Formats: sequence, structure tokens, C-alpha cells
Amino acid sequence: MSNDKLVQDASVPVSEQPTRQSALYDRVAEQTASMIIREYSTSFGMAARLLGAGVRQDVENIYGLVRLADEIVDGVAAYAGVSEQEIRRLLDELEEETEAAMQRGYSTNLVVHAFALTARRTGIEPDLTRPFFKSMRTDITRVTHTPRSFDEYVYGSAEVVGLMCLKAFLVGIDLTPEENDTFVTGARKLGAAFQKVNFLRDLSADVDALGRSYFPGINIATFTEADKQRLVEDIDADLAVSGAIVPLLPASSRKAVALAQNLFAELNRRIARTPAAELKHTRVSVPTLVKVRLALAALMGKIS
Repeated sequence: MSNDKLVQDASVPVSEQPTRQSALYDRVAEQTASMIIREYSTSFGMAARLLGAGVRQDVENIYGLVRLADEIVDGVAAYAGVSEQEIRRLLDELEEETEAAMQRGYSTNLVVHAFALTARRTGIEPDLTRPFFKSMRTDITRVTHTPRSFDEYVYGSAEVVGLMCLKAFLVGIDLTPEENDTFVTGARKLGAAFQKVNFLRDLSADVDALGRSYFPGINIATFTEADKQRLVEDIDADLAVSGAIVPLLPASSRKAVALAQNLFAELNRRIARTPAAELKHTRVSVPTLVKVRLALAALMGKIS
């Protein structure tokens, strides 16, 4: 182990000054989280690149934990043949480790460690992480939703992620209660819109591969244009609320959120133009050139 130390701050006791080793560990943990968003999501990765440097790292750390949990319930664990009981245990352990790391500021899991750094910097508390893990746990067993369980699921799986990112966006900014409520509502609506769009474009895959039907009362076998239009309009309503807060965000996050808003609004428009019968077996996406155009629009402050 290296004995080299960071330059010491005389105002801080030597015992509390970070070593080069801990700084290196923090950096490697955050680099790991950053790699996850680049490899897993072109859309979110593109939007994240428009964030201010400090904010970008915090958002990437949040995404890293979210993706890690998602892989337990939907990805690598299931494909490896891990039993449902073991998947639940792994998810429980991840939640326990996350909360412990948020308290102590350290984890042997690099992704959790990176998230804990962000949680401690931005004030993310278990009141946001617990609903998230609750929704992830729901995916292990529930295959259909009631209106109430759907709202709870969307809150935990997506809206709280928007609220975590909002914590990163607003660090050091004083808000009135009214301003805070406006931002919270917008962040929740944007998270909800993202999740609903993903459910809608993955309609067939969720049923066929995962055996899940997220939208209450929707039967893919009888999915109609009216069903699709109702869902598209609900998403548009969410995006209208979230779009209103984008110009109010700090400059360090405004363009990135504008791009995310634009990307999902475009995806929803493409879903609206896709016949319901085709949507049942086609995954709609936004072409790369269109993403570039939307990114340029976001850079100029335009919301589509």
C-alpha cells in the first residue's frame, strides 16, 4: 500500500484527511458507474454528457445503482438460472449494502460506493432508495398490475430516480417551498413519462420474455388503437408538466434534461404513429440522426 498522502489541509486533523488510496478508490468507483451508463443506454448517456461535470458524475452514479438492481431482477441473474428465492436475497442484500454505505461512506461494491458518494453529497436518503427497491422486488413475482399497484410501481421504479437526480441538480440552491414543489412535481412526471414510454414500446417483450403486463387493464392479445392512444395521451400529459420545469433548472442540468425530454417526446410521437397491431411485435426507437438533431435543439434551449 502506498504511503503517499494528498496535500494536507492544516485546518483538518491529520486522521481525517483523505489518503491518495481512498481518493483513488473513489475515482475508480465513479469511473465504473460512468462506464455503465455509456454501455447500457445511448439515450441517457447522450443526455448525461450535456450535464455539468460534477452533476454528470452524480447522475451517472445514480444510474449505475439503478442498472445494477435492474440486472438482478431482469438481466444477468435470471439468464444465469438464479432461482427466484436467490434473486430476492441478492436484491435484499444490495439494498442493505446501499443503506449501510450511505451511512458509512464506503462499500466493497464499487457501484454502491459510487452511489453512496453521491447520496452523501446531495442529501439522498432512504426515503428515496426504499421505494426503488420495493418496486424492484415487485418485478420478481407480480405479473399484472391494478391501477394502485401500477402507480406505486412507477413511483418507486422511476419517479424516485427523477427525484434523486433532482437532488444532484439543486445542490447548494435555496428554494422556496413553492419552487421546491414545482421541481418535485416536474421530476416525478418526467420519471413517470420515461417509464411509461418504455413500457409501451416494450409491450410485447415484457409479456413474452418476462411474463409481465404493466399497464392495468391492457391485454396485448386485444390491444387496440384506442388503448394505445389513451396511453400516448397520458404520457404527453406527463411530459407537458415536466417540460415546464426545464427552463427553470440550473444551467448545469438544463440542457441535459431538455434533451431527455425531447428524446422521450419524440419516441412517444413515433409510438403514436405506429399501428397498435405493429407495436405488439415491434420495438420503436429514435434513429441516431434524429437524436443528434434533438441534441442540437437542446443545446439551443428548445423543448420539442
